[in-house]
Amino acid sequence: MPHASGARVVFLDVDGTIMDHTARMAESTVEAVRRARANGHTVLLATGRAPGEVPEHVAAIGFDGAITAGGGYAAIGDEQVLERTMDAELTARMVAVFEDAGVDYYLQAYDGVYPTEHVHLRYADYLREHAGETFDGIEPHEHPRVRPLVQTEPLPLEGIAKAMFIGEDLGLFARISKALGPDFHVITGTMPHLGSASGEVSRAGVTKGAAIEAVLPLLGFTADDAIGIGDSSNDVEMFDVVGVGIAMADAVVEVRDRASESTTGVLDDGIWNAFVRHGLV
Repeated sequence: MPHASGARVVFLDVDGTIMDHTARMAESTVEAVRRARANGHTVLLATGRAPGEVPEHVAAIGFDGAITAGGGYAAIGDEQVLERTMDAELTARMVAVFEDAGVDYYLQAYDGVYPTEHVHLRYADYLREHAGETFDGIEPHEHPRVRPLVQTEPLPLEGIAKAMFIGEDLGLFARISKALGPDFHVITGTMPHLGSASGEVSRAGVTKGAAIEAVLPLLGFTADDAIGIGDSSNDVEMFDVVGVGIAMADAVVEVRDRASESTTGVLDDGIWNAFVRHGLV
């Protein structure tokens, strides 16, 4: 049954939903989230990014909590209520598969990301080609948007929630997925700069959807009260557990197929329009 007060809980993806892949947001998105919360609704992030990767201009909108690292972590307010990381042995197995495949990758932990040597160069190329960023007079590793993806220390094996591997070879994803086996949850990559054959890897059973199921009773809501808005393959399980799943205009086929409805694009007031349709603002 819907929440007695009529309040809803909304889970918002970040990349391709709140902001586009060059980090731009519609002003109406900020207004929608703030007005919905002022009206008594609850709004959380639900992102594949690690907690330390959430951009400052996104966090500054103000949310009631966040599911991060694709379901590896969840927080209500400032309180962490869920942590589903890999043990060191599982992380080591995963890394060995990546190394055997010869791919670059990065590991996501609570405090940030741990990339291999060439990850930042790929991101710099993406920013040049698609975001109009210039690197005049500076090396790629000095650019503020690239700096977090520069390898600075040995990769840890403890406390890893998720990994992203990078590639263009269309057979790569299938080979890595098969090599990892059933102990892992493997999906196609959701970040364009990682390449057309990239992927995301978590522990088996760790998804945004599973985290939402764990968080809903803590918030006092049921699935019928929940709205999820997203666009990419790591949103599939989210749409399976919310009462209403809303696909962004550029959502991948798997998300559109599971969606209850769709909305307009990131910069075309997509979140605002969805919030208006459901009476949140």
